[in-house]
Amino acid sequence: MMKNIALLVIDVQKIYSLNHSRLKVNHVESVVENINKIIRYFENKNLPIIYIRHLHNPDGSDAGRMYDFSGKTRKIGFKKGSLEAEYIDDLIIIKGATEIIKNRYNSFFNTDLADLLNKLKINRVVIVGFMTNFCCESTARDAHDRDYYVDFIIDATGTPDLGIFNQEQIKLASAQTLSAGYVHILKTEEFLKI
Repeated sequence: MMKNIALLVIDVQKIYSLNHSRLKVNHVESVVENINKIIRYFENKNLPIIYIRHLHNPDGSDAGRMYDFSGKTRKIGFKKGSLEAEYIDDLIIIKGATEIIKNRYNSFFNTDLADLLNKLKINRVVIVGFMTNFCCESTARDAHDRDYYVDFIIDATGTPDLGIFNQEQIKLASAQTLSAGYVHILKTEEFLKI
């Protein structure tokens, strides 16, 4: 199983850890700790690690419908050069690892990710990062539709509370939906035993 596998570390950015952020994730430290465990696992086995970061031009010219999907324009986030767009300080960054920059939820959209995975002869991806129910889930669904096996490490993903739903409820709903036909849901410790 550990052949032809790559780790996708999605959007581990400060927008999810800054106290004043509207997207602050509760217990972000434990999520990043689990992400780092998975990163070390891949590093120790000399397997590909791909960091994916969400960035936008400050004027939002590359954002498409990201911030006006309902007809009401919202504030542009993930601006290039902003503090919120930087990687979270505690994230382990492996020297020489590949970084993909995206400007949509889905990490495959208008990026070189598919070409890179094909070049590396990858047939299985492992997904960790933020937000569980947006970028991670969108990427997982597209990976499935591109015929990759997908391992989704649920406790190495995070999301802010949204409306009446807290993070755990959102993660449970994502896990239930994805596991019904898209991905293999695992916890960090389960994956590390493989």
